[in-house]
Amino acid sequence: MKESSASAPILLFDSGVGGLTVLAALRRVLPDAPVIYAADFAGLPYGEKSEAEIAARVAGLLGRMGERYQPRLACIACNTASTIALGMVREVLEIPIVGTVPAIKPAAAMTKTGVIGLLGTAATIRQGYVDRLEAAFAADKTLLRQAAPGLVEAAEAKLAGRAGVGEAVAEAVATLRAQPGGDRIDTVVLACTHFPLLREELAAAFGPGVALVDGAEGIARRIVSLTGGQAFARRAPNFAVTTGPIDTLEQRADALRQVGIEDLRVF
Repeated sequence: MKESSASAPILLFDSGVGGLTVLAALRRVLPDAPVIYAADFAGLPYGEKSEAEIAARVAGLLGRMGERYQPRLACIACNTASTIALGMVREVLEIPIVGTVPAIKPAAAMTKTGVIGLLGTAATIRQGYVDRLEAAFAADKTLLRQAAPGLVEAAEAKLAGRAGVGEAVAEAVATLRAQPGGDRIDTVVLACTHFPLLREELAAAFGPGVALVDGAEGIARRIVSLTGGQAFARRAPNFAVTTGPIDTLEQRADALRQVGIEDLRVF
């Protein structure tokens, strides 16, 4: 690969705006990096799709975005897409690809009771990738997985200024707690980049004795390590693209503005 020019962007890709949690962490450590945020609203939600559908869609979209935007690095800021499509995307793009995986390792190091909850999409929690992370880092712990697709919609609704967040959070927490051993959970992995957008609501529902863990800071550190020594020069404003109608971004303009993005486009 040729040496990246200073203005070559970092591309962050998600099914919606969950990846803004990763972008916020990245801005703290690489404030000068040019960034393009890509939201596949036309494909949302990923968690209810088949593995084949997700792999083909993500690899195809990132292949086209790679050609159009010539990024120096791409980050799949989505647990579902990463656990399913990361290998295929790495075959399509000849640049570094950073994935997002459930933060089971740090959660296992934190838990005192030995019981960890994991909230994710239905597609994420059934992946062999998660099985392997559990075996490697939490073999002596109890990992209780719970599909919480309603939290994706709730996070999107919150950023779009719509109501209905509390009910989805209460349902997800109650269902996880109802599993055998759920009353002993003291650490919860937020295995979807959308879920930290609901951190305040989830913390209130779980109570003060439960730590919430996500991978955004670790992903940002990985991007820093892979771009070490490279120059950054933002010659144009950062922008966001959507595969859906432009109003899918306009409804979330305040959240995008908070991470330095005001230019909104359709891909």
